[in-house]
Amino acid sequence: MSSPLAAVLRRDLALARGGGGGLGLVFFLLVVTLTPFAVGPDLALLGRIGSAILWLGALLATLLGLDRLLQADHEDGGLDLMHLAPASLELMIAAKILAHWLTTGLPLVIAAPLFGVMLGVGPEATLKVAAALAVGTPALACLGAVGAALTVGLRRGGLLAPVLILPLAIPVLIFGVAASDPAAETVGPLGVLAGLALGYAVLGPFASAAALRLLRD
Repeated sequence: MSSPLAAVLRRDLALARGGGGGLGLVFFLLVVTLTPFAVGPDLALLGRIGSAILWLGALLATLLGLDRLLQADHEDGGLDLMHLAPASLELMIAAKILAHWLTTGLPLVIAAPLFGVMLGVGPEATLKVAAALAVGTPALACLGAVGAALTVGLRRGGLLAPVLILPLAIPVLIFGVAASDPAAETVGPLGVLAGLALGYAVLGPFASAAALRLLRD
């Protein structure tokens, strides 16, 4: 990793530790905790829909932190330095996406089995949910970068970005829940989910960089 990319990665990880990094995990816990109050104390029902609840909570928690992805760089002039850096803007965005996933997506993957126990989801299903989240959350992070880049110059862009990318995240949600079903074949949906993640990983940095260049012009 070249020096500018390492600097971006270290900076974003440090900012996440300084505040806001665990907000998504707390929101994920709130979704899992409040759902049984809305659905009722039917453990059989919670066990059947628990995988979908975990995925929905992870999706919403991922969208919650989009305002931290590029907004701080826009306000303090960091985006201008990224344009002038010796590394390409696409690689700089990719480093920021990686930092965002490490501080937002990875904690959700680690916490999913524990939260699954709270919903009465079986051990096999919780492991499948964790595996699907490990594949799917990077796709959500790449989509989030595109939404953040499109709205970085707008007032209250952090509220608009989730609205823009939520329709694009629906396929990830559908195949992620399908890959988490313990009674269904996992390889097919998980393969499609991996394909979506790879596609978004390639397109996300390029689309985000193009949006930032248009903003600068």
